[in-house]
Amino acid sequence: MKQISGNKLLVKALKEEGVEVLFGYPGACTIDISDELYKQNDIAVVLPRHEQALVHEADAYARTTGKVGVCLVTSGPGATNLVTGLATANYDSVPLVCFTGQVARHLIGNDAFQEVDIVGITRSITKYGVTVRNREDLGRIIKEAFYIARTGRPGPVLIDLPKDVMCELGSAEYPKSVNIRGYKPNTSVHIGQLKRAIKLLQKAKRPLFLAGGGVNISGANEVFRQVVEKTNVPVVTTVMGRGAIPTNHPLFIGNLGMHGAYAANMAVSECDLLFSIGTRFNDRITGKLHAFAPHAQIVHIDIDTASISRNIQVHIPIVADAKEAITKMKEYVEECATKKWLSQIEAWKAEHPLTMRPNPKMSPLDIINEINHQFDEAILVTDVGQHQMLVAQYAEITEKKKLIMSGGLGTMGYGLPGAIGAKIGNPNTPVISVSGDGGMQMNIQELATAVLEELPIIACIFNNEYLGMVRQWQKLFYGKRYGMTNLRAGALSRRTNGAEYPEYTPDFVKLAESYGAKGIRVTKKQDIAAAFEEAKKNTKTPTIIEFIIDPEEMVYPMIKPGGTLEDMIMDC
Repeated sequence: MKQISGNKLLVKALKEEGVEVLFGYPGACTIDISDELYKQNDIAVVLPRHEQALVHEADAYARTTGKVGVCLVTSGPGATNLVTGLATANYDSVPLVCFTGQVARHLIGNDAFQEVDIVGITRSITKYGVTVRNREDLGRIIKEAFYIARTGRPGPVLIDLPKDVMCELGSAEYPKSVNIRGYKPNTSVHIGQLKRAIKLLQKAKRPLFLAGGGVNISGANEVFRQVVEKTNVPVVTTVMGRGAIPTNHPLFIGNLGMHGAYAANMAVSECDLLFSIGTRFNDRITGKLHAFAPHAQIVHIDIDTASISRNIQVHIPIVADAKEAITKMKEYVEECATKKWLSQIEAWKAEHPLTMRPNPKMSPLDIINEINHQFDEAILVTDVGQHQMLVAQYAEITEKKKLIMSGGLGTMGYGLPGAIGAKIGNPNTPVISVSGDGGMQMNIQELATAVLEELPIIACIFNNEYLGMVRQWQKLFYGKRYGMTNLRAGALSRRTNGAEYPEYTPDFVKLAESYGAKGIRVTKKQDIAAAFEEAKKNTKTPTIIEFIIDPEEMVYPMIKPGGTLEDMIMDC
């Protein structure tokens, strides 16, 4: 039988798995793989400018296409630069298969040049990680990696490839099936448990659906909407769950948690049944655990057994894929008596509507409203910070509008590379990233990638000259001591003797132009619409739109640190 090298088998395996795009950065330990990729035309290879950006691009590609994102980096620093992106994907349940180069087997453990134990380093932030020790195991391990990444609760898998193993000749066969002892993810629904949960739902006087990211990941949005309308039960979402039901739906209340809507947080605090689907109940949505949903019985559907009753003790646990569970629910649920409960929710909405105080200057809400108005179909990608929470509060997310972000880890620098990955996976859909001036600078080198790939993304920068979210905490809780947050002046800047701060650096418009992108600066609200219209005309290169924002703009409501969902700061 014909024998081929491990490098050839890897490329063959990628084709067998239907991989269309690989995000890679080369090095000594992967140069032979790069050579094999050069010889074929079926898999597009994207060359980013930094490995952290590379893995974010693969992550966003996976989130927006439903396919597995694939990465290739070299050993040592190439591999360690993946760590932040792997943790980002792990928290948000994103299917990735990441191949890392490794020194030859006889050098492992000898402190060889560019050698690290990347499997050990990433053990806690990957779903599975393995070093290939024998050439005959390579095909099976790759097949298992793709299966593990996309099944059960999706997540990142890392395969470490010693250079000598990849050069060895071996079988050209690639397995057709997977049988992993000890890994048999359950997706089917326990009908008895589900019927118990539905019985509670029908009896409840103040029932509430809580939809997390699992609803979006499983593609259950449409059937979830049907269940919501059939039961007439209102919905709150986590930030990652936004879009589980269209945000303009009459039964959608808003996001809950630290920056959740007043009505949404009050509904959780007063409901008598919280029917939660696909959420981990992390601290950003619960506040003090003992005071979370104090009057409610809690149902929890999640594909990950470990997520159930880890943070919040639940009354009815159901381990299942969200879409399968909701589809089964649809067969059994009936309309619930929620008229009085919905009236109470409307009263809370009227008491404290979700809005920002009027500002004669341009505000983030003006910009987000324009995005809502101009784009009927879009993928929105945010970075992390105040702008992220504002987009999560005010952006319209419907069947044709998707929102992605780093939710669990809160990774600054995700926005621009995320937009690149999303656009590569969805070339015919408008892609808009929203970043702060801090997060934008963490991976701004990816403008080169976007220009070379001819990606007409629209990258919005909300420039308030500060690390805004940290500054907000400093304003509210630290006596307005803005240490290490002023990006214009420096770490511990204090104005003395009337001294002026230096000019802001960089000039984002000139920087965009230096990369071959288009740069637009907007300082007045009446110019917002024209900026987006101009950006839409730019169909071959990215457009940077820098919006000059008032540093005093804040994100409200906000729960006090260590507070409960009812301890909301509404404004100040």
